[in-house]
Amino acid sequence: MSEAPLPGPPRSDSPPARLYDYVTDPAEIYRRSFAQVRAEADLSGLPEDARTVAVRMIHASGDLELPRSLALHPRLVAAARGALEGGATIFTDAYMIASGVTRRRLPADNAVRCLLDDPRVPERARAWSTTRSAAAVSFWGEELEGAVVAIGNAPTALFHLLEQVAAGGPRPAAVLGIPVGFVGSAESKVALVENPWDLPYLVVHGRRGGSALCASAINALAQEEEIA
Repeated sequence: MSEAPLPGPPRSDSPPARLYDYVTDPAEIYRRSFAQVRAEADLSGLPEDARTVAVRMIHASGDLELPRSLALHPRLVAAARGALEGGATIFTDAYMIASGVTRRRLPADNAVRCLLDDPRVPERARAWSTTRSAAAVSFWGEELEGAVVAIGNAPTALFHLLEQVAAGGPRPAAVLGIPVGFVGSAESKVALVENPWDLPYLVVHGRRGGSALCASAINALAQEEEIA
C-alpha cells in the first residue's frame, strides 16, 4: 500500500492552513503579555516610573522573579529619558544590543553605537592585556559625555567604563550595567551601584544579564508608552 503523497508547500503569497488557536496581532500580543506580567510579577518594591522598565525586561526574559534582583538609582529613569530626548548617543558593548533597540521608539533618532569592529580595537586589547569589549569602550571618546550606556555582555567593559570615569573621563548620563556571566559579572554590577560619582544606574544583580535584557531596558526608557 503506497503512502499518500505529502502536500506541496503553500503558495508563497498565501499562508498555510491554520491548525492552532493563537493570537497573531502584534499589538494584542504585547498588550496581553504586559498585562500578564503586571498581574503575576511583584513590582511593589520599584518606583512607579521604573515599573514600565521592569515589565519590558520581564517580558524579554520570561523571568517573573527579576524584580528581586533589579536595582535602580533614584534618578535613572529621569536621567536616561532626559538624555535620550536631548539626542544623546546610546553606546553598547554588543551589536546584539544595538540590533534589539526599537528605532521607532527613540525620541530623537538617537545614534546607537557599538565599536567592537573598530580596526583599532584588537591592537589596543593586546597592548592593554584586556578584552576587545573593554578596549572598544576606550574609543567612545568625548561623545560618551551625557550618553546612555548599555552593557549586557562584558563585565570588563563595565569595569573599564568606571575606571575611565575615575581617571577624569567623560561621564555618561545613565549606565545600564547588565553583563551576563560567571567571571566578574556580579562584581562589576556591585561596583556600578557603589560608584562614588553618583552615576545613575540600572543593574540586575548576580550572573543574569545579556543583550535582550539590555535592549528591552533601552526600549522602555526611550518611550514611556508601554506599547508603541
